[in-house]
Amino acid sequence: MATKTISIDLEAYQRLVAARRESNESFSKVIKRAVWDGGAKTCGRLLAALPALSCVDDDTLRRLEEAQLSDLPPDDSWA
Repeated sequence: MATKTISIDLEAYQRLVAARRESNESFSKVIKRAVWDGGAKTCGRLLAALPALSCVDDDTLRRLEEAQLSDLPPDDSWA
């Protein structure tokens, strides 16, 4: 099998290491398993996806709003 040597930055390397299923899994297998999003992120794609999303019920919205209002900054910002 032919191989190619590539250079990647440290963050990319760490992501590959973290994505391994086993410590001896090759990076080639990790990359082949990856799901690559080929489409552009556009408003049209977002609008097309909206009908498939579930709605948040009113009770959940109310509790989120209450939590946000009660979330005050700490007295000591250094603590």
